Amino acid sequence: MTNMPVDAVVFDVGRVLYQWQLSALFEKMIDDPARLEKVLGEVVTEEWHFLHDAGRPLSQMVPERIALFPDYAEEIRAYATRFNETIPGPVEGSHALVERLDERGVPLFAITNFGAEFWAGFRPHERIFDRFRDIVVSGEERIAKPDPAIFSLSAERFGHAPEAMLFIDDNAANIEAARGCGWQVHHFTEAASLESDLAARGLI
Repeated sequence: MTNMPVDAVVFDVGRVLYQWQLSALFEKMIDDPARLEKVLGEVVTEEWHFLHDAGRPLSQMVPERIALFPDYAEEIRAYATRFNETIPGPVEGSHALVERLDERGVPLFAITNFGAEFWAGFRPHERIFDRFRDIVVSGEERIAKPDPAIFSLSAERFGHAPEAMLFIDDNAANIEAARGCGWQVHHFTEAASLESDLAARGLI
């Protein structure tokens, strides 16, 4: 941990502020374990989903995927229309830390790999984001973490020097990319460890 003061805290969203698992949707739809394994392992995968995070529209992705896996058209369409069901709820303890930081007057921002269409369907229902001054969404910018370009864009938008911001993410590649761009970082595993780090930095 660096001793440099932190002027702003920047959160990831998925698996830091909110749980995210594709299985949360498909376990409701599919009774056959073999079919469920096929869907999650080959059809509606996190790797394929990342294309939407990076800016590809669902209007292209869904028909292409159905053409590849016609027997799984129902599941592929459900991914597009029921995405919020892949987000079971908040990560335990994280929202309380956001609230404490905000109440202390710490500027809060976020950088999230999130498809633009899915973000439009998720953001309006989640009041925790009202506490954030700006959120960079990969699908809107068509740049996704860990591309260094998204960190450069974010630093410009947020108006703070990278070395004066603490970036929090669960993904090791994203953490390393941010560190390489000069940001202070916290590799998130659970809220208790983050709380300790924030307290040690004098932020809460």
